[in-house]
Amino acid sequence: THISICSYRPVEFYYPLFPLFSLFPLFPIFSIYFPIFPILPASPLYSLYSPYSLCSLYIPYIPSTFHTRENTAAMGQELPTRSKPQGEVQFGGALKKDFAFDPEWHNLNNGSFGSFPNAIRDKLRGYQDRTEARPDQFIRYDYPALLDESRAAVAALVRAPVDTVVFVANATEGVNTVFRNLAWADDGRDVILTFSTVYEACGKAADYLVDYYGAKVEQREIPIAYPLEDEDILQALREAVRAVEADGRRARVCLFDVVSSRPGVLFPWIEMVRVCRELGVLSMVDGAQGVGMVPLDLAAADPDFFVSNCHKWLHVPRGCAVFHVPVRNQHLLPTTLATSHGYVARSSSRGTPLPPSAKSAFVNSFEFVGTRDNGPYLCVKDAIAWRRDVLGGEDKILAYLWDLNKKGIQYVAGVLGTEVLENSKGTMTDCAMGNVALPVWIGEKGRGARDGEAVVPVEDLGEAFQWMAKTMVDEYKTFMALFVMGNRYWIRISAQVYLDLTDYEVAGKVLKELCARVGTKDYQKA
Repeated sequence: THISICSYRPVEFYYPLFPLFSLFPLFPIFSIYFPIFPILPASPLYSLYSPYSLCSLYIPYIPSTFHTRENTAAMGQELPTRSKPQGEVQFGGALKKDFAFDPEWHNLNNGSFGSFPNAIRDKLRGYQDRTEARPDQFIRYDYPALLDESRAAVAALVRAPVDTVVFVANATEGVNTVFRNLAWADDGRDVILTFSTVYEACGKAADYLVDYYGAKVEQREIPIAYPLEDEDILQALREAVRAVEADGRRARVCLFDVVSSRPGVLFPWIEMVRVCRELGVLSMVDGAQGVGMVPLDLAAADPDFFVSNCHKWLHVPRGCAVFHVPVRNQHLLPTTLATSHGYVARSSSRGTPLPPSAKSAFVNSFEFVGTRDNGPYLCVKDAIAWRRDVLGGEDKILAYLWDLNKKGIQYVAGVLGTEVLENSKGTMTDCAMGNVALPVWIGEKGRGARDGEAVVPVEDLGEAFQWMAKTMVDEYKTFMALFVMGNRYWIRISAQVYLDLTDYEVAGKVLKELCARVGTKDYQKA
């Protein structure tokens, strides 16, 4: 039996026990350390602690054997590790206890719906309780001040003036707010540009405008096929604008991502904003995957419109997105979705039952958009503080996520015998999501296919896709985002602070078995 003492007491407390320790030379050793003098220096493990604390580490006693990491692991024994300094959180599986995950669930798809810790859940419920305790006091008078605190906190994080930052429920709402507000020219020459990797819901916002306005506005898609370099994407935009102008039309606005959804890769969004500005095109940046996963400096990038979900990577409850509109463009968005008390009508002087506000028309408009649970908005400041005080701050978080993402997807690709999606400069994986090719082809095998890889008939594409997605949930207690690129299935995996490489080992095992089952057409047996 290993015996370990770990106590934060003055060292004098243990003086009576010191003679006892010398009686156990052939048994598991009590290793007690103090920074001034080590007790039982025969042990190879040392640690540094404060002068007012001591902590014991232990190893099995084996004569003439030094317990290096290699030979301890070779003997199949758990390797003792030096404790983290008090207050410093270790990323990885140990953090799962701070979230509300089902113990059987492997949460490998943070990119879709996000996750937030129990500490922020408690904050959310606190705001809800305050609302219920005194509804009118809280909603009319307390809520606006708390909302301003969250606006200030996220404005500092994304480096934007606070008067350019408000909240909406999600990135899709932010994109719709811009598209529904823009006044489209009567000459029918306006064109909305999107990329072929556009998030479907936001692409449909452009589709709706075409359906509603008819010939008054057009939507054009810029095709891109990965892997490709960042400059190739910028060149595709330039060529698309030239083609629009050659047709006698006007490229009015371009919608593009910070990190695209499927595939989950970093988009050269900062350079895209610059090119849009050079070409006289409004930039609508869909940063649904953005804040909390990549560094943002909106004042420097200066997009025309920018929205980013806080509930995906910033550990904020659903749904909440930061919506940034520079002062120069705020007049272009006279209403929220839905129109509410903040709207300033040109046709009437209709008032509002809410308390008066000295804030700008833009900020005031988004402050109260009908009665809803705005608790997630108020949690933004708390989530940012939790990430700073508990996790160690944004730089530390991003460094861990990027490193785990790059290493994790390489491991999974090695298990499957396939490849990751990356370009020559390695910029596509400078984020917290990565993409791995599955050994499953559609119709016929493509270049680089290996013996034993599965081929799904084209007519079975959708059936096999849905079976894989549902089987991951039902039988393997996990989910990873599937998508089709070219004639091959791919998977997107999300890194997070509560994951480590052992979770990617689970992912590799699940995917290898799942793909083998596709090869035997298990999807037809369901």
